[in-house]
Amino acid sequence: MATVVTEKLSRFFINVRQVPPLLVPLSPSTVSSSEVPKVFWKPYIHTGYRPVQQTWRYYFSTLFQQHNEAINVWTHLVAALILLLRFQQLSQRVDFGQDLHAQPLLIIIVASITYLTFSTLAHLLQAKSEFWHYSFFFMDYVGVAIYQYGSALGHYYYAIEPTWHENVKGFYMPAAVLLAWLSCAGSCYAKYQYHQSANLLSRLCQELPSGLAYMLDISPVVHRIFTAPPAERADPALLYHKCQVLFFLIGAFFFSHPYPEKWFPGKCHFFGQSHQIFHVCLVLCTLAQIEAVVLDYESRRQIYSGLQGDLAHNFSALCLFTVTCSVLTAAYMARKVKNKLSFKEE
Repeated sequence: MATVVTEKLSRFFINVRQVPPLLVPLSPSTVSSSEVPKVFWKPYIHTGYRPVQQTWRYYFSTLFQQHNEAINVWTHLVAALILLLRFQQLSQRVDFGQDLHAQPLLIIIVASITYLTFSTLAHLLQAKSEFWHYSFFFMDYVGVAIYQYGSALGHYYYAIEPTWHENVKGFYMPAAVLLAWLSCAGSCYAKYQYHQSANLLSRLCQELPSGLAYMLDISPVVHRIFTAPPAERADPALLYHKCQVLFFLIGAFFFSHPYPEKWFPGKCHFFGQSHQIFHVCLVLCTLAQIEAVVLDYESRRQIYSGLQGDLAHNFSALCLFTVTCSVLTAAYMARKVKNKLSFKEE
């Protein structure tokens, strides 16, 4: 009897050793900051990191595991799915193919889904290695630049008042393209040169172009909010615009300041990080913004059709130019990272 049991156990362990690697259960464990390269470190977050140099399948599987990027992944993933559903609903009543004035609306919706998708992939997959960490966040910055351009276009095309249009029409869209690209380039350079450093130069590279871009992009909305006559202050589109401004300003604070993890070091490894709060605020900002732009598209055609004429195709070309410049910049910085890491390994 003992011999039979021994033989069965031997065959069992032989079979276990022969199980293909893809069928071996994945470990959901996380590691401390000391076990990952410094580039992955976050201020006041000491654990909850995923181990590097695992399979791509492992990192995709962490979508359903607890780690310090899980909330960042899910906030933008859910928002991207919501916007996809909203786009499907809009396509049933908006002729995006034939209506020239619907092109900017299409651009801002696609730009929003793009930045949310790129951010989701960056936070989900960046732990693969140092090179992929940089590369995925460079891709994330491309998405942000595209979204900045889409926001500028949506506000300029649909939300702007004739008096403000007269003041800015000579430079608004070219400046929006330039600042969107500078935002991408500055963020890529800050990531490459300063890692997670919070020094002045790093913040200037990343936050100054983005701040200037936002001031320009939101100016038509702010002007409209402050100049709206009393009869229009209850306009649903205007209320959504006010919400998007509020959510963005709150999100910008948490993007720039590591609270509450700085107040509670060691307590926010998985939940409560400032970047997670920033993500939630940015999602709410984007959803409110899309609803405001949709309402403006539907209710202000007489205003914007007279102001914009047949320029929608030109704005679409500027969008393509912004995408091309941003992608080339990110690719160039990824090449620099690859050369830097190769040199370090030698």
